[in-house]
Amino acid sequence: MPRFSANLSMLFTEVELIDRFAAARAAGFNAVEIQFPYELEAEPIRRKLNEYDLQLVLFNVPADGLLQGGEGLACVPEKQARFREALALAVEYAKVLQPPAINVLPGRCLDPSRIALYLDTFKRNLCLAADAFTPLGIKTVFEAINSLDMPGFIIDTSAKMLAVQDELQRANICLQYDIYHMLRMGEDPAAFIAKYAGRIGHIQFADCPGRGQPGTGSADWAALFSAIDSSAYDGWVGAEYKPVGDTSASLGWLNHSR
Repeated sequence: MPRFSANLSMLFTEVELIDRFAAARAAGFNAVEIQFPYELEAEPIRRKLNEYDLQLVLFNVPADGLLQGGEGLACVPEKQARFREALALAVEYAKVLQPPAINVLPGRCLDPSRIALYLDTFKRNLCLAADAFTPLGIKTVFEAINSLDMPGFIIDTSAKMLAVQDELQRANICLQYDIYHMLRMGEDPAAFIAKYAGRIGHIQFADCPGRGQPGTGSADWAALFSAIDSSAYDGWVGAEYKPVGDTSASLGWLNHSR
């Protein structure tokens, strides 16, 4: 079966972030990811990873107020200086934490007449990120987020991700493929992963609808995990869901897959 990582921004929230490393290890995970680790200093995170023999496989460049309804940073023309500051902070964390991939969230455009400008801005900033992370041996990834949950997100389908990647032609810029978001958009993740596994730098998942753990929605997880396992993808698969109940009770899928 795939190698699973626990997203500590969404799992084990029964305890403080600094204590979630221990909880993830106790649950059987060998790797973790954090959406935005910046509430903690990098060195204490490093110490927790070492203490519990965990690998940090992913975190995001800061995205301003994106999760609170804002446009984010990476695509907004008027925020390019702030994006560079956010990127510099992510680089400092990357030097200490050394994840294999860092995600740049494209963001939203709340004025449809400016979408082309926002896309151009994002592509320039994505290349800036790749220039910063490549010397550290880190892949730059970016993802599509469904426009039902997050209206105005500038990249909301697999086709739009591929188009950006095709245009930029940078070997160090890969896709972050989120199964939940693409299910929400009515796509076929198993078919996409089978065809484009070599272009994917990271995979995340949650059931759909609801974004809960596998078994709370309608997705066929045996088929999806099998598709990942039989594909050319060799990275981690991040559990990035909202547990229905406490986290420990939501992990039946993990125990079943072992």
